[in-house]
Amino acid sequence: MKVILPVAGKGERMRPYTNELPKCLLPVGGKTIIDWIVEDALKLNPSETIFITGYKAEKMDQYLESKPNWGKTRAILQSDPQGLGQAISLALPDVNDEPLIIILGDTLFDADLSILNPVRHSERSEESSNVLFTYKVADPRRFGVAVTDTNGNIQRLVEKPQEFVSNEAIVGIYYIKDVKALKTALQHLMDNDIRTKGEFQLTDALQMMIEQGCKFRTAPVKEWLDCGLPETLIETNTWLLNNRLSGTIDQNTAELNNHNAIIPPCHIGKNCRIENSTIGPNVTIGDNCILKDAIIKDCVVWNNVERNSINCENQIIANV
Repeated sequence: MKVILPVAGKGERMRPYTNELPKCLLPVGGKTIIDWIVEDALKLNPSETIFITGYKAEKMDQYLESKPNWGKTRAILQSDPQGLGQAISLALPDVNDEPLIIILGDTLFDADLSILNPVRHSERSEESSNVLFTYKVADPRRFGVAVTDTNGNIQRLVEKPQEFVSNEAIVGIYYIKDVKALKTALQHLMDNDIRTKGEFQLTDALQMMIEQGCKFRTAPVKEWLDCGLPETLIETNTWLLNNRLSGTIDQNTAELNNHNAIIPPCHIGKNCRIENSTIGPNVTIGDNCILKDAIIKDCVVWNNVERNSINCENQIIANV
């Protein structure tokens, strides 16, 4: 199995925090967004992880060099972005018959990807199916949704339906077994300049595959965690601290005096010095930070931040 992670977007809704970094490298819950995604994907033992880069591609290249523990990785530059479908097509010439999983590089999730493990997947009666992960939403008019039969087999995909057809929103995790069919569908879109909202869309290719008889089913995600806006990234940080971390402090390198109040859950990074401060709950502090006389609650503090006499709540604190 190969993993494809599209991370080419500019992250304009996250400015100014994305002025110097691609969105996938923004910190949340003590790691970068892409760290959380890759660490989940590595549980599937992929033969290769392919990153489709674009905006600030050199930053992603540098980051990959620091991650030998991620196994075989490769970056492919999307120099002229024309949609997610085009981005995925750039990786497909080097994907033969082995299945692939596509995970969008800006959204976190709580899902059981182990159902895609080749051993477990082959044991299922739906082993010939492609899989789209979905999340049940209250207002499906804002999302692309999967319309299924009673057995969870996908009949069609509908983008932002104004009348109710399904509440199963497509979350950006796609398991593709019929790789040849995906290649053919994407090539058809581009050869015939078939665009939606000016771009080549992956969803259009998937719908074409369904119409041609490829089997798709849904699989649920327990949580769908948005990192696309400052306020939603802070909400995701809170969820990670409460569900993926127990609230950790690097006791060997964090210097904390007796006049601090640390209210869990919190994550405090390496080489930090905190004095006369109240930190937490739901605070992530990066490495090499100095905080004095600070009150910080429900915040994400980046690496190398130095602040004195601040009172912050529900903010991203960064040197930008």
